[in-house]
Amino acid sequence: MTKGNCGLDNTNASQQTALAWLLAINGAMFLFEFTAGLLASSSALTADSLDMFADAAVYAVVLYAVGRTLIDKARVASLSGILQILLALMVIVEVVRRLIFGSDPEATYIVLVGLVALIANLICLAIIAKYKKGEIHMWASWIFAANDVIANIGVVLSGFLVMILNSRIPDLMIGLIVGLVVMRGGMQIIREARQTMDDATQ
Repeated sequence: MTKGNCGLDNTNASQQTALAWLLAINGAMFLFEFTAGLLASSSALTADSLDMFADAAVYAVVLYAVGRTLIDKARVASLSGILQILLALMVIVEVVRRLIFGSDPEATYIVLVGLVALIANLICLAIIAKYKKGEIHMWASWIFAANDVIANIGVVLSGFLVMILNSRIPDLMIGLIVGLVVMRGGMQIIREARQTMDDATQ
């Protein structure tokens, strides 16, 4: 094995380890936060848990791309962007449903669960941070983690506002904002992936 190949193998192994941790953390947090969202009747928590689920699915797909060609990695990144957009649409539909049929979010649950999710995603962001200027599939993973931290801060804020204002509106608004942030991230990833594929085929 050449020195160059050894370095590449080490890089791939490092990426695989990082993605495996992200997959495990997001998968566990989805189960925890989705259950808490149902118990708390919270659009913000439910939206954030679905974001966790989509990210776990995306990390599994990105894990597959490690060690493959640049075009393969760009295709995987594009697929992950599409999954993010589909998730965003699901979140928006759920917010509209709760707006029409009503909800009674539990502020304390929202704040506590939101803080746990924030800590989990800060750990994910720290794990993936060194790859943010790397290949397209790893950059996409960093975007997911960064968006999750923003979303978690919004969830915690919504819990405090529900508590202070005694209103479900902040919960619905944050749920909608989370959906829009996720959609924006998905569109950004698709644009970058297409540009990468165009550059690779020229």
